[in-house]
Amino acid sequence: MLTQTNSVGGPNHPGPLSPDAILTALDPEQREVALALNGPVVVLAGAGTGKTRAITHRIAYGVRIGAYKPSSVLAVTFTARAAGEMRTRLRELGVQGVQARTFHAAALRQLGYFWPRIVGGAPPRLQEYKAQLVAEAARRLGLSVDRVAVRDLSSEVEWAKVSLITADDYEKAAQAVGREAPSGYDGQTVSRLITAYEEAKTERGVIDFEDVLLMLGDMLNSHKAVADEVRSQYRHFVVDEYQDVSPLQQFLLDQWLGGRRELCVVGDPSQTIYSFTGASPRHLLQFRRTYPEAQEIRLVRDYRSTPQVVNLANEVLKRAGREGGAHQALELVAQRRPGPPTAFTAYDDDEAEAKGIATRAARLIQSGIKPSEIAVLYRTNAQSEAFEAAFADAGVGYLVRGGQRFFQRKEVRDAILLLRGAARSADPELPMPDQVRDILAAAGWADQAPTGRGAARERWDAMQALVSLADDLAAAAPPESPATVAGLVAELDERASAQHAPTVEGVTLASLHAAKGLEWDAVFLAGMSEGLMPISLAESDDAVHEERRLLYVGITRAREHLEVSFGRSRNPGGRATRKRTRFLDGLWPDESRNPRARTAPKGHARALLTGEHDVALFDALRDWRLEVARETDKPAYTVLTDATLAAIAEIRPSAIAELARVDGIGPAKIDRFGATILAIVSAAQSS
Repeated sequence: MLTQTNSVGGPNHPGPLSPDAILTALDPEQREVALALNGPVVVLAGAGTGKTRAITHRIAYGVRIGAYKPSSVLAVTFTARAAGEMRTRLRELGVQGVQARTFHAAALRQLGYFWPRIVGGAPPRLQEYKAQLVAEAARRLGLSVDRVAVRDLSSEVEWAKVSLITADDYEKAAQAVGREAPSGYDGQTVSRLITAYEEAKTERGVIDFEDVLLMLGDMLNSHKAVADEVRSQYRHFVVDEYQDVSPLQQFLLDQWLGGRRELCVVGDPSQTIYSFTGASPRHLLQFRRTYPEAQEIRLVRDYRSTPQVVNLANEVLKRAGREGGAHQALELVAQRRPGPPTAFTAYDDDEAEAKGIATRAARLIQSGIKPSEIAVLYRTNAQSEAFEAAFADAGVGYLVRGGQRFFQRKEVRDAILLLRGAARSADPELPMPDQVRDILAAAGWADQAPTGRGAARERWDAMQALVSLADDLAAAAPPESPATVAGLVAELDERASAQHAPTVEGVTLASLHAAKGLEWDAVFLAGMSEGLMPISLAESDDAVHEERRLLYVGITRAREHLEVSFGRSRNPGGRATRKRTRFLDGLWPDESRNPRARTAPKGHARALLTGEHDVALFDALRDWRLEVARETDKPAYTVLTDATLAAIAEIRPSAIAELARVDGIGPAKIDRFGATILAIVSAAQSS
């Protein structure tokens, strides 16, 4: 069975790898990608199939055999984290000088370089957030707006710009795609607001992120000298997450290419979850229509997740039907050994769900899983509050993804300032991590974390992330060139510019959208009920199909442990009117345990079940089953199914006769496991 790790030869491998060594690290399909050095190439890569490995090895192999000059390659992706990971992978492969950036970072750099020559003077200041200008535009039009309205209108302005839709065309274009204006406004009002927004921006002498791409694209399109200079510099292009490209990004990419065909794109139509922002899988799905000679390679071997996780992900997509893109979905093939089965739990209410998940996460941490390898994912940011309270009550550290950026935090800025000052006088004879600990101690860091949660713990967590990064860099440095404090500062500067934060130890709380591109050992998918998944705002068929893909993305974030849950009511004591998501029809095991849908075998007095089981006992039974499965090297479900374990956890048998009433456990399994199961039940009741 194939296994793959993040780097080839480990962090201490000696120098640049040979071409053969680069290829040896790949599976047959990834090797096909690495050998496809001349475009156009389209790589359809499912979740967890090693697409970043494949494209970085392709670049490294091309450089090593002399097919590419490092400086002639431009690799673009959609997040600073992904770009940072790509640069790290290339560095581990011994390749320096390749530009791996987000679309916006690459465009901003080029625009800043050419602006003085073409326009004159310094380029306009970048307005990072639209809200202030959108609010000003609304006031000019006499519109009454609150914070939510400003947010929704800002999103609509952004959608129009990335879709290359002008204010004059907005109303007609929105109607054509069935896009409704933000609540409380009509298309004509939004059109007027876009015009007022552009006027306010011009008066202030600022540009937004979309202007960066649009202005550079126009500059390349209308100034031959600029286009020639850029195209002579960059001859080979790689675009990651190509299913998320917008018309504006495609326009800029076309200008970069200038009709050339040295293009490799990588994407997965089943992970298209940003269409509301203007992203479209059309460019990926029609790539071979645009480039009939393109080579197509499919990556389907999933190295990330266990067969249990992969099977659920595949089944969710299969149920989408042709209209939902089931025929375009890549069927993943799990490469890992079997792991624990996916757990499905219906809690009484949201509060019980949050507490239950916090308890389960604490148990996983006690079993040896790092907090940073656990995530709770939900559909809307508003759901995080209940989990923050539950984890705080449980004494489990957490961080909310999408909160304040790591490098913008005061304690982080202060710590880097101290490190920068100390780098000038650092003792080269002392190990770098020891020096870092001494330096950060002056900023409040200590060997032991403060007790409890709150601001003090959050400050410590941030500085501990810097300490951990220092340890990682020291471990990766070759003996002949040990890591230094100056090297750590340089790494932090590079990460800050790319917003590639080091890992902060704590359970991640994140929306499903924010989890894209990430992975954890254990994932809790919370709030998986109708109205949240799919969200009630998803009224069209296309919107519902995208919600299904969002669930697929959430499932495939898990490496080993996956738990899916929802609360039957919103508040404790409320009416239990919620139903689990339709996307798990036929997959949620409680369906097979509905007493009205089952008949007892002749002569067998089956236990009647309500679906309400002892969660702690169920967990204990699952842990036991996993041990048996590992000892016998068989899938866990062949020992006993989840439905059978849940039934045992509900009736809590105290004798073999009671255990025999449970469906799914016959005489042979009672003889083999009966005494052990009864002992587990007894221990759970006495604890």
